[in-house]
Amino acid sequence: MSPLRPTTDVRPVTEFRANTSAVIEQMHSTKRPVILTQHGRSAAVLLDPEVYEGLIDEIELLRDLAISEAQIASGQVIAHEKVARRMREKYSL
Repeated sequence: MSPLRPTTDVRPVTEFRANTSAVIEQMHSTKRPVILTQHGRSAAVLLDPEVYEGLIDEIELLRDLAISEAQIASGQVIAHEKVARRMREKYSL
């Protein structure tokens, strides 16, 4: 995701209402989020669906890695040789 550009990527909700299609087109073409403000404060973030899916996939991968690291740290591991032997026995490889 490209870095946020406050001059173009932060818009008041009223401007978004008046120019919805243009703001959505900008978001799709730049792949950057658009931050909508209300009364001068952040109110919502508009994300391209592909960018959103990529963020969710990345979060899931990071969670899986954290779980794996915790399992390794607590000794919940099986040696590669043992797993390979089990797989050969189970699938006659």
